Amino acid sequence: MPPVRLAVVGLGMAARPHFAALAELSGTVEIAGLYARTRDKAEAAATEHGCKAFHSAEEIAQDSSIDAVLLLTPPNQRRELVQLFAGAGKHILCEKPLERDLDAARELVEICAGAGVTLAMVFQNRFKAGALHLRQIMQDNALGDIALVRATLPWWREQAYYDTPGRGTYERDGGGVLITQAIHLLDMMLSVTGPVSAVQALCATTRLHDLEAEDFCSAALIFEDGGYGSLFASTATYPSQPETLVIDGTRGTATLQGEQLTVHWRDGVEERIGAATPMADGSDPMDFSCEWHRELIRDFAHSVQKRTKPMITGAEALDVHALITALMDSSKTGEKVKVPSTGYVGRGTS
Repeated sequence: MPPVRLAVVGLGMAARPHFAALAELSGTVEIAGLYARTRDKAEAAATEHGCKAFHSAEEIAQDSSIDAVLLLTPPNQRRELVQLFAGAGKHILCEKPLERDLDAARELVEICAGAGVTLAMVFQNRFKAGALHLRQIMQDNALGDIALVRATLPWWREQAYYDTPGRGTYERDGGGVLITQAIHLLDMMLSVTGPVSAVQALCATTRLHDLEAEDFCSAALIFEDGGYGSLFASTATYPSQPETLVIDGTRGTATLQGEQLTVHWRDGVEERIGAATPMADGSDPMDFSCEWHRELIRDFAHSVQKRTKPMITGAEALDVHALITALMDSSKTGEKVKVPSTGYVGRGTS
């Protein structure tokens, strides 16, 4: 089967692990070229990666040899590009978040569905060894009924991170720690627990940062299946610690910390899957293995080749957007808020 010809659009911070992953997928994916609005940056990157620098997004759309696009632009640049590429029959793998809010994200899903192209999402944490095993445990209902869920993301970002124009603004990013960092943890949580029905949240900007949006969120969660949970997410905790998802079930407790899953079964047996990984200090947010990106891109490429559904679709990403919307709305009103329905049921599906 010939490799998928993929064009990369956007060369910001998120591009680094993607290019490292693509270098390990040469038999599966071929980089057809790349595009960035800054022409000198695009030319330099094309030279580094041995591919063509396109001069416009339209040039990519018109190239019939290109199967798919890896979209790495900031979320405020997505709609026009998705409309262009979907209209040209290009499948799309999109960096998170899909868009800045739920309604805009839903529109992109509808555009791709109407054009008959695949829209997949970059939530690479789902491909960690411990995460894959946790997913299987939950699909098999081995942990029993969910009683409690604890999702914690205690990270650190220097002020210099937020000094980048547009970062942490609603206009460009759609928010702060929730939609930019915690979205990975929340997506992981929903993929194994199923939907959250209601939340009560407090979001704020601490005195440690100067940005428009929030760098802290604490919330109580009520799950549709009757379980309860808590969320703590911040980029104001120094030094950074690994994000953690703990699920207390009627038959045991599963703790996913970074890449490692530890399960304490009620019969006294302890199970560990995956290796413990050191936490970067936050000065370089992209300082991590490209392994998870590689497997995610491989999954996307196979879905294009075989015309099957990828592991993480754009439609599924609507669930985490809905949860973030509810968290922000609850913080604004000071009241418990129902999570908007998206029509997607995540737990136990592929």
